[in-house]
Amino acid sequence: MLKILDRYIIKKFLSTFFFMLGVIMLLAVVFDLAERLGDFIEKKAPLEAIIFDYYFNFVIYFGNLFSPLIVFVAVIWFTAKMAQNTEIVPILNSGRPFRRLLRPYMIGATILMLISLVLNHFVLPEANEKRLEFEEIYYRNTRVISDYFAEYPNNQFVYFDNYRSDRSEARGFVLEDRDENDELQAIVKAEKAFNPDSTNQWELTDYYIRYTGDLHDSIVAPPSAGHKLDTVFPFQLVEMAQRENVVKSMGFNEIRDFIEREKQKGSPDIAFYEIEFYQRTSFPFATYVLTLIGMSVSSRKSRGGVGANIAVGLLLAFLYIFAMKVTSVAAENVGFPSYIAVWVPNIIFGILGLFLYRLAPK
Repeated sequence: MLKILDRYIIKKFLSTFFFMLGVIMLLAVVFDLAERLGDFIEKKAPLEAIIFDYYFNFVIYFGNLFSPLIVFVAVIWFTAKMAQNTEIVPILNSGRPFRRLLRPYMIGATILMLISLVLNHFVLPEANEKRLEFEEIYYRNTRVISDYFAEYPNNQFVYFDNYRSDRSEARGFVLEDRDENDELQAIVKAEKAFNPDSTNQWELTDYYIRYTGDLHDSIVAPPSAGHKLDTVFPFQLVEMAQRENVVKSMGFNEIRDFIEREKQKGSPDIAFYEIEFYQRTSFPFATYVLTLIGMSVSSRKSRGGVGANIAVGLLLAFLYIFAMKVTSVAAENVGFPSYIAVWVPNIIFGILGLFLYRLAPK
């Protein structure tokens, strides 16, 4: 049963959070529109698509992304105001323990954590798919990839010299087919390999095919320069040349299967994909950690006023972001386990939060 004190603090918590979130997202939209407006006009992006396909999903994505830090600032802001207005001292002097004051903060944090968790796992994949699709059409630069190499299931090795996303075409294409003993069975080479989006149909130009073996060594070559061969491969060019952030548009099962396929291919971006996967759960729980820290550092009345508490809060927020970046880099470049890397900042700052909680005025 919520008491008057609970309702009062939860109301302040949520209203301050959503007010700050609205202001920050409004500024983000304005600055992004100022940067992208030329591209939208040049590529004749429809107004409806700009509003609903891009900016509506833009607000959902970045609002959720920054929500733990906005929670942190919001908690510091309204708690420091309460401390400056001497609202906390009478609560403590009434005989209530400090942990009783923490209760409505954790209830508010739970509400926001659950919203973030639902968004991460059920809403954002579809929202990001629409946003990224809009970006690809109306302002993404052409993606160029050079010296691509990957291993696919059934011992197939693929290599190409370069690729341009606006042409759906790879140059210097090579496919090696090997047996379970890693013995070469066939090799396919082509000057150009064209693969229409979302299909397994391939068109090879100036191709060369060699089948190897003690009794079956043969060569298939085109009758003339520029000759084309239509064929089918169990993979698509867009899978090889996709952007890293494509995982943001995948659901739980989809991204898990995608990571397994990328591991089989020997992709160098596995850590990036795993971090995205695990952060969908770990990041919402940062709300608890940052709420505890924010409440603990701002519940004491400061001579410097609200500004001093906010300055301390921003310093801790910077350290938290820095810790997240360090662990992510360690996972991507040093081989640090991704599932541990995404939780380490929460664990470290959770311990810090408990320490600050013990130092808070009782």
